[in-house]
Amino acid sequence: MSFLKYIDSPENIKKLNIQELESLCDEIRLFLIESISRTGGHLASNLGVIELTVALHKVFDTSVDRVIFDVGHQCYAHKILTGRRDQFDSLRSINGISGFPKPCESNHDAFATGHASTSISAALGMARARTLSNEDYNVVAVIGDGALTGGLAYEALNDAGQANEKLIVLLNDNGMSIQRNVGGVARQLGRLRLKPQYSKIKTGVRAITGKIPAGKYLYRIVHNTKMFFKHMIVRGSMFEDLGFAYLGPVDGHNLEELCSLLEIAKGYPGPVLIHLTTVKGRGYRYSEESPSKYHGISQFDIGSGLQIKNSTSCFSSVFGNKLEELANSDKRICAITAAMLSGTGLEHFNEKNPNRTFDVGIAEEHAVTMAAGMAKNGLRPVCAIYSTFLQRSYDMIVHDVALQNLPVVFAIDRAGLTGEDGETHHGVFDGLFLPQIPGLRVYCPSSYAELEKTLEDALAQSDGPVAIRYPRGSEGNYRGLSTGDAEIIREGTDITVCTHGVIINQVLDAARLCESKGVSVEVVKLNVISPLPKEPVISSVKKTGRFLAVEELLDEGSTGRRILSELILSNVSIKSARLKNLGDDFIPHGNVNDLITEYGLDAASIASAILEECVGEKKNRSTAV
Repeated sequence: MSFLKYIDSPENIKKLNIQELESLCDEIRLFLIESISRTGGHLASNLGVIELTVALHKVFDTSVDRVIFDVGHQCYAHKILTGRRDQFDSLRSINGISGFPKPCESNHDAFATGHASTSISAALGMARARTLSNEDYNVVAVIGDGALTGGLAYEALNDAGQANEKLIVLLNDNGMSIQRNVGGVARQLGRLRLKPQYSKIKTGVRAITGKIPAGKYLYRIVHNTKMFFKHMIVRGSMFEDLGFAYLGPVDGHNLEELCSLLEIAKGYPGPVLIHLTTVKGRGYRYSEESPSKYHGISQFDIGSGLQIKNSTSCFSSVFGNKLEELANSDKRICAITAAMLSGTGLEHFNEKNPNRTFDVGIAEEHAVTMAAGMAKNGLRPVCAIYSTFLQRSYDMIVHDVALQNLPVVFAIDRAGLTGEDGETHHGVFDGLFLPQIPGLRVYCPSSYAELEKTLEDALAQSDGPVAIRYPRGSEGNYRGLSTGDAEIIREGTDITVCTHGVIINQVLDAARLCESKGVSVEVVKLNVISPLPKEPVISSVKKTGRFLAVEELLDEGSTGRRILSELILSNVSIKSARLKNLGDDFIPHGNVNDLITEYGLDAASIASAILEECVGEKKNRSTAV
């Protein structure tokens, strides 16, 4: 019998027994594999938490109780069970459902997440709000062991442990974030996973106590006995030391045990942490064998597990290969990443230079300050971090690197629009906040050749920090190697169009379209956006009299606005000026090409804007003659 087709709200789940719920889990697992094979998405992380999600909905009421998924990419089963199953064909597409929790989608989504290590802080805030408002509901934070490499999680655990608030933390321990977890926390959790006899002793002690008539008077003796065995076997739990009641480790795929422990935790008056061991990618052979490969995946063939990809090369792999080449001749070069070894193209570098590769886990702040220490003592560290995650380390870039003018290289992957992961992952802020930092040079290569040359130049100098921002995916038709901080790569007389990064491809196409309409476009390509190379732009605008800036950044603080202010301050006479960028709001999820069209950054839209600025005046001149 099929159960999934009858589940249109969490209320339906509460009517099912354990055996029926287990069948439901199998159906959800099959549904996700089939659905994600068509749309792409986060596969392995979702397959590993299906039983946990079903148990949560069996025990709690998520329309009232608050369940917060850390990072959030493991929320697919939750979305299926809360009335969004029929929308999964639109997953992560424009106007479709998000791959992350979104309160605007459903009142069952308690908190919008997308970056790691945040759930316990948010949950504690909700628990305190509940207490101050004299309300009655449960608050649950679901956090993975990978997220415990982030410092924010420990700040929250430290506060929550002494807060005396009723709070449940579910630690989903699968030994992975995207790749294998690193560091002392992973080792500590490994020791706990290897000691199931502790849980058996604890259960036995409870059973014996319950049979003694005067058991409550012997509580202290029993408790001391329990603690003796616990410390003897697992050498203590850091969570209990922080003030949490600790339950586990338990099998995170055992529905009956999960429901039982959640009911126990639900009745506990203070903070509780349940330690669950799960298998990332469970139920699909390829994702179980290679969970990092199937963490975030494009469309794939279910039978073979092969992904459907259009290109084998990308900016990330070009970066990694070039860094490896440069490191062969300079032993000072080191690579640092934050749980993104494969995502940033550093896997081969790590294989060849394991002693010079440092994966610090989900700890971008630590990565940057550690890089500062390395640079201070003569090394040449390269921090390879996604743009969206680099936001976390802004203070460290300012105070630990730039203030001391240290030669740290920031390889900023996924700059600009990144696509289906949406608001929390687009790299549209680094190009706004990095130019504010004194002494930090910011490059924007538009091709593989420019990325390689820029990286080479950045590591050859020692005059201060350098950031190189480049996009996700492959290069476009532009394969050039532009020189200098800015260069006129297409001469014209009617309008100056200024741009940087891979959007140069759309700008050049637009210029050709305009040429066929009798409009001559001069294209100024910025290779550096900080310090701002204003002179070539000013010179060009003095010739053309019109200015248009096109860029994959938000409007406020954009390069175009900075150039426009320089034109005004330089008293340059301008007939017209326009900015084409991503506007003033967060950018939703969707295919990158679709988003470029949606926001008017495609060649046709750029050409239309150019013609609006130029053709009208030309017509007026012709009429006057």
